[in-house]
Amino acid sequence: MKFLRKQLDAVRPQFEQGGRFEKLYYLYDALDTFAFVPGHTTHGGVHIRDGVDLKRTMFIVVVALGPALLFGMWNVGHQHYVAIGEMTGLMEGLFDKLLYGSLITIPIVLVSYTAGGIVEVIFAIARKHSVQEGFLVSGMLIPLVMPPTVPLWMVALATVFAVVVAKEAFGGTGMNVLNVALTARVFLFFAYPTYMAGDAVWVAGDPEQFVDGYSGATPLGVAYLEGLEGLKNAAFHDYSLLSMAIGTIPGSIGETSALMVLMGAGLLIAVNVADWRIILSVLVGGFLTAGVLYAVNIDPFNGVPPHYHMVMGSILFAAVFMATDPVTAASTTMGKWIYGFLIGVFGIIIRVLNPAYPEGWMLAILLMNVFAPTID
Repeated sequence: MKFLRKQLDAVRPQFEQGGRFEKLYYLYDALDTFAFVPGHTTHGGVHIRDGVDLKRTMFIVVVALGPALLFGMWNVGHQHYVAIGEMTGLMEGLFDKLLYGSLITIPIVLVSYTAGGIVEVIFAIARKHSVQEGFLVSGMLIPLVMPPTVPLWMVALATVFAVVVAKEAFGGTGMNVLNVALTARVFLFFAYPTYMAGDAVWVAGDPEQFVDGYSGATPLGVAYLEGLEGLKNAAFHDYSLLSMAIGTIPGSIGETSALMVLMGAGLLIAVNVADWRIILSVLVGGFLTAGVLYAVNIDPFNGVPPHYHMVMGSILFAAVFMATDPVTAASTTMGKWIYGFLIGVFGIIIRVLNPAYPEGWMLAILLMNVFAPTID
């Protein structure tokens, strides 16, 4: 670290006013403050001095996403080999599955960070301010909410759209109204629906190589069409509560494993980065709404009990990493309870009653993002 500090200090004059690369100062500043705590502090008797800044807070969130990312890489490979009828056991070919999943997932992550980073730097230079830190998290969240088959050019397009329209148009980090990662996801869902929905999009590989009769349907798709019996009798997948909690099922790259998401949640709550009230209220609202719909025997999801909804789809990922975004969520204590509860309610309503889209968290959170100031 001392060597890096020395090198950064040596080239700093080239980026300062009058230097050869003066116009790129904010790019240099981004690298400097990412690697080291900024050398300036706020002065005044009302401020608390702390070694943690926004970049470090965002980095903690990225670390919390690590388990979901690593498991997602393995699961992408696992679903591929299951589809072609090879190494179908969970412990078979661990390295091969992780390698295959990495080759699919890492390019998506790199494209997300590259596209978003370029936009951030352009706006920073134009506005003459430091490169903002918020995209450290958004750049990782965007790949994790994508299906593994998403084309890379779509990831780049959605990322640029989300950063410009949902963030920079409102002034940048801390002033955006909508969650950036969900804006990217919803843009692709409505602009290119055939690439974001249907059985084929959840399993990477050449469909012509898949075993005859194989279906890559997610548990939500199966439950919507065939109810609880369909989950129990699925031909190629184990859709038991345990399997869905572990995450060995088709789905978006980082959203399938409830266990990995809970590991990340534990870190975020322990260091007070995420508010547990929002997470808990989303789950309570979702569970109660699912219970009411189950009790009145709504035809879609017929026979699927409410506790299944807690491990199906992306409810936990949405509650932990999306709903808790401190910029777009409610900020008052009571507002957080109401905000999270309504996300749970609307998410389940959209999931169960909407025939075109058997999932609801993306739309529910964006809706409540808009109403968060009103709730406060």
